[in-house]
This record gives sequence, structure tokens and C-alpha cells, in this order.
Amino acid sequence: MSSNTSETTEVAPAAPPSAGAAGKERDAAAARARVAGAAEPSLAGLPHSRIRAEDAGVQLNFGDLWAYRELLYFLTWRDIKVRYKQTLMGAAWVIVQPLLTMLVFTLVFARFVRLEDGGVPYPLFAYSGLLLWTFFSVSITSGTTSLITNTSLITKVYFPRAFIPAAAVGAGLVDFCVGALLLVPLAAYYRVQLTWGVLLLPFFVLLAGALALGVGMIMSALTVKYRDLRHTMPFLLQLWMFASPVIYPAQVVPGRWRWLLALNPLTGVLEGFRSALTGTPFDWQLVAVPFAAAPVLVCVAFYVFRRLEDTFADII
Repeated sequence: MSSNTSETTEVAPAAPPSAGAAGKERDAAAARARVAGAAEPSLAGLPHSRIRAEDAGVQLNFGDLWAYRELLYFLTWRDIKVRYKQTLMGAAWVIVQPLLTMLVFTLVFARFVRLEDGGVPYPLFAYSGLLLWTFFSVSITSGTTSLITNTSLITKVYFPRAFIPAAAVGAGLVDFCVGALLLVPLAAYYRVQLTWGVLLLPFFVLLAGALALGVGMIMSALTVKYRDLRHTMPFLLQLWMFASPVIYPAQVVPGRWRWLLALNPLTGVLEGFRSALTGTPFDWQLVAVPFAAAPVLVCVAFYVFRRLEDTFADII
């Protein structure tokens, strides 16, 4: 009788010890069996993971992405709050920045240089390109430094590290949605004829986000080891901007260089986004390049990221 629980407990009588070496071995085996039998029920239903050797190859662990899916939301929301905490203009800056840049380029290229705009009013042409480019470049810049700015988080707890550069893209997408509000009055002011192509606007935004995610994951993984890449990336993005039809239409590029411009996946994204917005005909050959390149880039980037992920906590 137990004095604490007032319940009767019965104890099975222990088996008499066996004599000799063979008997001792049987007793030890029986004891191990009893311990294993008692331990198995206590482990049932508990989370577990299988640790594989490095010889087994890169483990992609797609199941972890789904299991920790809510963490991506919280990381994105954290990046948004940190970005606008204790700011003077807050989210208005994501509209002011491309707007002021658009005014400068409009003054230079529409008044002084008289750049051909491809049938689209240049202010709308420039703002739409700068808005999409800002989302793309800011996502890559934030993603490149995302791992080294979250050192304490990476070294203390396990979660899919790919969510960190992905959260940078998610925060940039929120900025894009805020800046896109100005496209509505601009399109109304210039009396843009809306067509069925406007339904493809989210598709081109997702393509830009996929390209930014792929580049951001690769650069963030490499920046953990090579810290000077975070200083090199803004310069490379500046070159990428002038190699893309952000402030100029693709039609102004000479024919012999047009193929080189088409190899840039961002060209198809920008031209397709403008065509969907303004109702002009699509250049499906340009659109096909990012449509094929974005999924491949994301898959390659995720593989490279997972291959280098095991060393992050050691060298970050």
C-alpha cells in the first residue's frame, strides 16, 4: 500500500539468479530486454530526427519547410517591424524613393534626351520599372546580409535557415505592395486601357521574387564565409540595373545586342510587367526566359544553401 497515493502496487517476484557463466549471460540479456521494453512506451509519440552521415549526401529536408512554415511569417513580420521602427517617414519611404527617382529620370530622358518610351507615358514607364527593381534589389541586399545579422538565432536553435533570406524577400514584397498603390492614380491619369493582361501582374511580381530569392540564398550562404561580398553586392546590383530595361525600353537597344539583353531574366520580368499594366502586346520570347530560369535558379540556390548550411554555426 502506497502512503502517498493510497493505491496498491504489486511487484512481480524477481527470477532467481542463475548459476554459472551461461546463467549470468541469460540474466544480463533478460535485464536488457526488460529495460528496452520499459523504455519503448515512453518514447512513443515523441518528435525525433534521423541524423545521417555526410557521406549520405546533401539532405534537402523539404518536410522541415512545411513543419516550420509558421516561422516564415514571424520572421517576415519581424523584419518589417525592425525596418520601420523609430522612422520619420515609415512606409511612405517606399513610395517617395521610386517617385523622386522617376521625376529625375523623366526630366532627363523625357525632356532633355527625348528617349523613346515605346508608346507608354514615360513617368508611368519609369515608375513601374523602378518599383519592381527596388523590390528586387532590396530583397537581394537584405538577403545577402540576413545570415550574419542573425548570428545569435542561428547558433542557438534549429530551424530551416533558408527562411531567413526568404523573410527578406517577404518583407520586400510588402514594401512593393505599398509602393504599387501609386500605380493606380498614374494609370488613371494617363488613361491606360486595362486588358486581361492585368491579371498577370502578380505572376511577374512572383517571378521577380523567385529570382531575388535564388540570388539572395546563394549570396547569403557565401557571405557567411566571404564577408566582403556584402560590400560587393550593391556595386553588382548597380551594374545589373543598367543592364536591364529599368529606365529605358528594350527597343532602344541595337538589334545585334538584343539577344544579350534577352538573356537577362529580369528583362522579361520588367517588359512583361509593363505590358500587363499598360495593355501593350507581350513579347513572349522575353517572358519565357525568366519563366524557365526562375525555378531552376531557386532549386540550384536551395541545393547550394543546404550544402553549406552545416558550416554556418561554426564559422559565422
